[in-house]
Amino acid sequence: MDLKQTIYLLRHGETEFNTEDRYQGELDSPLTANGIEQVEHNARLLKMLIDKPGEWELFSSPLGRAQQSTEIMCQVNGFDKGNVITDDRLKEVSVGKWAGLTIKEIEKSWPELMKNANGYNWYFQSPDGESYDSVVKRVSEWLHSIRHKEKVIVMSHGLTGRIIRGVYLGLPKEQSLVLEVAHNTFFKLSDRKIERFCSEYDEFY
Repeated sequence: MDLKQTIYLLRHGETEFNTEDRYQGELDSPLTANGIEQVEHNARLLKMLIDKPGEWELFSSPLGRAQQSTEIMCQVNGFDKGNVITDDRLKEVSVGKWAGLTIKEIEKSWPELMKNANGYNWYFQSPDGESYDSVVKRVSEWLHSIRHKEKVIVMSHGLTGRIIRGVYLGLPKEQSLVLEVAHNTFFKLSDRKIERFCSEYDEFY
């Protein structure tokens, strides 16, 4: 009999770079007050969805914004932060020299590279950034590494979270890259299906 696995996939809260429309990649900026609130709301909703918190295994990206969000989630849910497993395979997609820049700044300095890009795939045009295939490889390896774990909670990032869901469902690149990302939304991955949860205040209070 196959293991019935459940994965809750969360994204870190809003950061200062997010408010400036700057792409972070592997750079970092702290959560805003709004971002802290988003994580708290997500964590409270998650608390209502899981039973026996001690049975869940927690994973997080090593980047500061994800670590800060994980710490808040642990405080709200009574998880032991010391038990969180940090995994490099969950970090955000690297955009190389483009990290910290806005789309306008990138278009100005690299106009040729952005000619065939759209709002969903421009991340992979960077001359020294990660390729889509390399991200698929690392998140696939991570999913494979947790295949024997029954209850998993993971804190990752917007674009990486899209690709994790795309790999989980077996979607092609074009479909994976248009999946929803929002700071107040997280996802349950189970039985090769994905369920969406939104922690907007009026949805669960």
